[in-house]
Amino acid sequence: MKPQYQPKKHYYPKQKYKVREDRHSSSLLTDHIVLIPKFRASILTGAVAAECERQIRWTCKCLDVKILEMAVSEDHVHLFLQYPPKLSVSTITGKIKANSSRQLRKKYPHLICWNKNGLWTTGCFHGSVGQGFDVVERYIARQKHYH
Repeated sequence: MKPQYQPKKHYYPKQKYKVREDRHSSSLLTDHIVLIPKFRASILTGAVAAECERQIRWTCKCLDVKILEMAVSEDHVHLFLQYPPKLSVSTITGKIKANSSRQLRKKYPHLICWNKNGLWTTGCFHGSVGQGFDVVERYIARQKHYH
């Protein structure tokens, strides 16, 4: 008697990172992104920081992007994301930056006085993450304690 085929279950360390199963593909796409306000200004404090985090989480939820880790510091934001293959990292980043800038400047008019052209710099840092998930998570978690 032939043994029956058993499909492999795709799990990564501690079963935290499950491979995303879509209709026609399987993927585990992750990226570490750092967003920086213009002039590296320390504007992400108090209620502004809390609202910034809320807006980023809402945008990611709408895009079907999972936030694995996040840290909002005074002068930058770290994101560790798992995203679907139908989206590019630049599309995700663009939507996060556009939505958060628009909503924060609408809710906090002093940000418009600070800079009329937008909240974020035109560039940002992207780093794809392979097997070093735990290293990136620890790094971002430490960022929460330093600032």
